[in-house]
Amino acid sequence: MITTQVLAEPSARENSRELDLEEARSIQDLMLPGQALCTGEVTVAHEFQPAAEVGGDFLDYFSLADESVGLYLGDVCGKGLPAALYAALAVGTLRGVHKTGQSPSSVLSTLNRRLTIRGIPRRYTAMQYALFHPENGVMEIASAGISGPLHVFPGGCEILELSGLPPGMFPSAQYESHTVQLAPGDAMVFFTDGIIEAQNAQNEFFGIERLRELCLGGEVDSSMALLQRIFTVAREFADGQAQHDDMTATAFRYLGSIAGSAEGDRRATSVKRRVETAQGLPAF
Repeated sequence: MITTQVLAEPSARENSRELDLEEARSIQDLMLPGQALCTGEVTVAHEFQPAAEVGGDFLDYFSLADESVGLYLGDVCGKGLPAALYAALAVGTLRGVHKTGQSPSSVLSTLNRRLTIRGIPRRYTAMQYALFHPENGVMEIASAGISGPLHVFPGGCEILELSGLPPGMFPSAQYESHTVQLAPGDAMVFFTDGIIEAQNAQNEFFGIERLRELCLGGEVDSSMALLQRIFTVAREFADGQAQHDDMTATAFRYLGSIAGSAEGDRRATSVKRRVETAQGLPAF
């Protein structure tokens, strides 16, 4: 009887832990957008595939009162439950500032200041925050420790090489907003490094260049179609190898036309894209 009881106790603890993780995953799912965002001029969708029951990636997208569209995507240092808890802290810290219409650089500065005050050792979060203005087709982006994003347009795809220190590391970190001019039909793909660091049996990485070429593989039918293509090809590349990191991506597609200006007509027909990149920020 004693032996049976001793053997049963670990099993009970394991069952309890599994139930806790299931509940944690359900709560984390509630922190994600419930559905794709579809406005008159914009569609935004996401795909989230944690490496464990819960993960350290987080994201959101939303319409603001002035009809601009905001979105953010983050990747916490580490994996599993500790990373998921820190992701919840980051999302909670963003509440009250991320939907105010402040510039992306201001949002990241506020997040960095609040996380460094917390002073949690060995924890920080890479992140990108973007704000799209449909009246002129301009997207502002502040980046901190995440590769990309990708600017996808008819006939091309550019990797935007932005830089910045992840919030939560240094209280004096400064952030800059970069601007990208979008034309109707363009898309932006934001992603965490779990996608580009997916490995196959030969220990080859999927890589950002392979992701760029994948986005070049055809016209973008919809935000969700683009994401499904990315995740399907990444899984096929891994060919059954274990997933080592959370995989998350957000696809933003600009549908509308910029009417009433010659500049808008020019943007709609030209494949030239302008990226204003701030100088002096360290790469991470």
